[in-house]
Amino acid sequence: MKHSHRILILDDEEALRVIIAQRLKRKGYEIMEAGTAKEGLSLLKDTLIDAVLLDIKLPDGDGLILLPKIKQLQPDLQVVMLTGNGTIESAIEAMKLGAYDYLTKPCNLSELEITLQKALEKKKLLLENTGLRQVVNRQTRELVIIAESAPMVALLEMTHKVAQTDASVLIQGESGVGKELIAQAIHHWSSRVNRPWIPVNAGAIPETLIESELFGHEKGAFTGAGSQKIGLVEMADNGTLFLDEIGEMPLSIQVKLLRFLESGEFRRVGDTRLRQVDVRIVAATNRDLQQEINCGRFREDLFYRLNGLTLIVPPLRERREDILPLIRQFLETQTNKNFLQDEYSLLPETIEQLLNYDFPGNVRELFHLIERGIILSIGGRIAPKDIWGNSDQILKPSHSSGSEDGFFDIFRGNPYPSIEDVEKHYILATLKRVKGNKTQAANILGISVRNLYRKLQSYGVVE
Repeated sequence: MKHSHRILILDDEEALRVIIAQRLKRKGYEIMEAGTAKEGLSLLKDTLIDAVLLDIKLPDGDGLILLPKIKQLQPDLQVVMLTGNGTIESAIEAMKLGAYDYLTKPCNLSELEITLQKALEKKKLLLENTGLRQVVNRQTRELVIIAESAPMVALLEMTHKVAQTDASVLIQGESGVGKELIAQAIHHWSSRVNRPWIPVNAGAIPETLIESELFGHEKGAFTGAGSQKIGLVEMADNGTLFLDEIGEMPLSIQVKLLRFLESGEFRRVGDTRLRQVDVRIVAATNRDLQQEINCGRFREDLFYRLNGLTLIVPPLRERREDILPLIRQFLETQTNKNFLQDEYSLLPETIEQLLNYDFPGNVRELFHLIERGIILSIGGRIAPKDIWGNSDQILKPSHSSGSEDGFFDIFRGNPYPSIEDVEKHYILATLKRVKGNKTQAANILGISVRNLYRKLQSYGVVE
């Protein structure tokens, strides 16, 4: 079986425990035994259990009193009551208290197996519903990715295709371009959308703890491991595990990740038992992994295992058509999120400077600049000084601005034009500056000639 479910047999009859344990072990279950309520509670405090076979009469306690304590310790755990003749009423009462079912002694082992299997299926359903609620809470807003530029349109088309597979994916791109957003899109557009989405920054976890974080550990596995811990790969079962900054992962963990990618199997720290899960791995990095391999900091075999499907997120300077839509989206988000009373707009000179800026920090930097502008602006009108402050270096444009070629004409009749109109006039002003040379204009604008033609056709200025 795929998972070795852990079953606790809590019964004072040792002979019965042995018979049940032998039968269930042959079916692949991991069995733990206890003969008293005290022993059982002690195990439940330290160990995650999938189901308990609970005797209704124990030497040191009543099963009906013990049942709520068990459910309090591990709410999703399923309990099957074992009862002797004459205590059926008590067993029914136990079901009202949260037990899954009851069986009368002497147990029919085939019936016990079927009942236990159904109980475990219920536990799985409960966990899936919990995961679904978490997913819904995280995705109450529809996933929005701005893609007006040709590079982003192509990227999203490829992302849609990749999402339909279960293969591992490597996302590459500079810091701040939105690699995690693409990873979320892969999960969102896949068959795993209603299953767990577990993101982890591999570069933010200390090297001494990362193995435990990923694969979990058993009690006493190392100093400070006072209890058992489930790792992120188990939490992501049937879902997606996003490993951000994988280029910073220690070599000692890379080899274990490679083994996991190849087989889906792993061991918790301090445990000899091999476990298996069904997890899709999506990794991301802003490093040149080929260079990291040459420097001995990244395993070549892991790179090739991840590199089967690679998505490259373009920097913002290569997708300038997205700058204004990104600004609009961010302003709307901030207004709704923070209940801002003012409607914020950018002065024309602010827009021009942003459209000509190279954004070494990419989309993240753009959002930080606009956020700064919102905070420092007066009356909702964001001026250049609100964004750049007194810095001259940050104002260095990537291209000549050409503001004398008619860009500001749009603001003479209407001081607050729409972003769409600003974009149109900026494109036309750029075209005028280069005397109609569309190839040169496209290079200045950071877009393809084909996209420039498409926009000009929408403006009605192309024959």
